[in-house]
Amino acid sequence: MASTVTSSRPGYGQLLRTRGAWTFLLPGFAARQPFAMLTISIVLLVQHTTGSYGAAGAAAAVTGVSMALFAPYSGRLADRYGQRAVLIPGVLVHTLSGLTLTALALSHAPLWALFAAAVPTGASVPQIGPMVRARWGVKLQGSPLMTTAAAFESVTDELTFVFGPLLATALCTAVHPAAGLLTEASLTLLGGLLFAAQKSTQPSVVTGLHARVEHASALRIPGVRVLIVTFLGIGSVFGGMQVSLAAFSESIGEPGLNGVLYGVFAAGNMLSGLVCGAIAWKVAPRRRLVVAYGALALTASGLWAAHSVLVLAGLGLLVGMCIAPALITGYTLVENLVPAGARTEAFTWLTGAVALGQAAAVTIAGQLEDRFWGGAGFLVPMGGTLLALATLLALRSHLSGRPRSRTVARGIGHRVPVAVD
Repeated sequence: MASTVTSSRPGYGQLLRTRGAWTFLLPGFAARQPFAMLTISIVLLVQHTTGSYGAAGAAAAVTGVSMALFAPYSGRLADRYGQRAVLIPGVLVHTLSGLTLTALALSHAPLWALFAAAVPTGASVPQIGPMVRARWGVKLQGSPLMTTAAAFESVTDELTFVFGPLLATALCTAVHPAAGLLTEASLTLLGGLLFAAQKSTQPSVVTGLHARVEHASALRIPGVRVLIVTFLGIGSVFGGMQVSLAAFSESIGEPGLNGVLYGVFAAGNMLSGLVCGAIAWKVAPRRRLVVAYGALALTASGLWAAHSVLVLAGLGLLVGMCIAPALITGYTLVENLVPAGARTEAFTWLTGAVALGQAAAVTIAGQLEDRFWGGAGFLVPMGGTLLALATLLALRSHLSGRPRSRTVARGIGHRVPVAVD
């Protein structure tokens, strides 16, 4: 029976005292750390070997597109056959593909060869975040701690985006241009296998009478498609910031500053995520999403005009502070929209959308930085968030939850009702 914590005022302390939580939290943190290193490591390595941010962004984009296309199927397989069955072969393929991509880049292979290696590298990225969220659902069936868990997972994700880019940038600039990608592959292998070994906390596989209903695709739900568009916009912020901050740092002769600036941006995300998890929200999630996304689009629209380190750091902090509320609320809405048997898949559609938005952004931002003025890449986060905000406002009615009378497929852990991030 799952361990459930009840409280009228849930908090992080109660969440972390949930029985068995640490058995998947610690290896899960180790396994998701490389995800934050992947894109920036590819950008820095390929830019070093080719001299072009456009080529670097394109190689990183192929990886992101591949991940976005394959991640939902990985999530669906995890729902159907279990997380361990998907993770073990996935981390092995990812490690080998990452090493191959590194070798090709260092040997100055043609761009098409880098693209060919980038496809399996992206397709095999372990979907640790969605899998951890699904495990929280098993532990917190119907608990008020689910919103806290949603915030905690967002903070954990952003903590990796504080340390990941810093670590990757330091390795690529101070050790060797390939050190970031080599470390990413090694951490993926170690962390992924440790996480896969935690069999007792993975969600049960749905079998029996309702298996067909439980395994219906999450993409069929209109609200999920709306959330995918909003998460595409968030991905455009991540991708645009990564390329543009790297170009800005190089233009002022301080390439090591890239990781610091991106760390400030991620720290804003992490801090606002902590605050979101500590608040007992009375505002409906759909309204919170609209407000948070409006603030994100507004702050992202000013990035292109920043011409100093301090101004750019300040704006990056504000942009980061606006991302976490949107991410947390989007994940929270999944519980009301998606049946349990498609819940991990739904999470991977959203993380895949972030990756796809990031992939498109690094490609476009790289081209803008190569062809126009320094800082032109910052137009990408502005355009991406404004387009996504317009879609969200037009289709927000689809974010209303499923009727409560439909109880056949509720709960994140393939079991009973849960309010998942």
